Amino acid sequence: MYVSMKGMLKRANEGNYAVMAINCFNIETARAVINAAQSLRAPIIINIVQEHMVNHCDSNLIAPIVKKLAQRASVEVALNFDHGEEIGLLKKALVDGYSSVMVDASRYNLEGNIRMTREIVEFAKQFDASVEGEIGCMGASEGDNYTDDDMKTNPDEALRFAKETGIDALAISFGSSHGNYPEGYVPEFDFERLKEIKEKTKMPLVLHGGSGSGDENIKRCVEFGINKINVGCDFMNANVDSIKKHLKKDPDINYWVMMHQVEIDSQELVKKYIHLSGSEGKSL
Repeated sequence: MYVSMKGMLKRANEGNYAVMAINCFNIETARAVINAAQSLRAPIIINIVQEHMVNHCDSNLIAPIVKKLAQRASVEVALNFDHGEEIGLLKKALVDGYSSVMVDASRYNLEGNIRMTREIVEFAKQFDASVEGEIGCMGASEGDNYTDDDMKTNPDEALRFAKETGIDALAISFGSSHGNYPEGYVPEFDFERLKEIKEKTKMPLVLHGGSGSGDENIKRCVEFGINKINVGCDFMNANVDSIKKHLKKDPDINYWVMMHQVEIDSQELVKKYIHLSGSEGKSL
């Protein structure tokens, strides 16, 4: 079923669990994620980050593919434009068939963020699409530019932002960072901040940079109000690890055979996160 994020995240908020959003960039990655969700009867979100959409699979190309895969599945599938930073690309994604978009205007001040996000919320109404906004900033492990206290979401600003934009989901910053963490490193999350934001907004909240956050952090995030968890690096790493495994086993392996096996292998990582998020069996 091809849907927006509205219904699945509303139920996740009411039921105190989270829906996984996995970064994909082609038919193989999207199909692997949807098949993993199908096997566990879980709602799922296909994230396409702006860089991948611009440089690999434009919205007019990938939206029909994901929509067809979703229509063949019996679980809810949303297609979300992740970290959309340009108004033109965000609107084009909606016109081309995306069921959801995430507006990343966190580089602006609060008023500028509200203004850009609200414009997309109004535009998305004609498509009955959902909109995610972001308040606070996310760091990155690349260059050791991790999220610090100054980048974390202010709870009062979060409430104002949610009210004045009309978004369906709110991405917040409370300790995670984008990218691959060094081996053995586990980020420290500010759960008191998360709980305060949840208490004030009472809306679906989003964790970005879920990869490498650690199982216990993920479980506590869900417990304290996160309803959407973004995972990119861990899924991409699972695909790379599978490729390495099959090439080591048979350096002359047929490319199609290898890619088919990679698609199967990478589903295990998605299933693991579905279990952690509590969304197994939650699809309509």
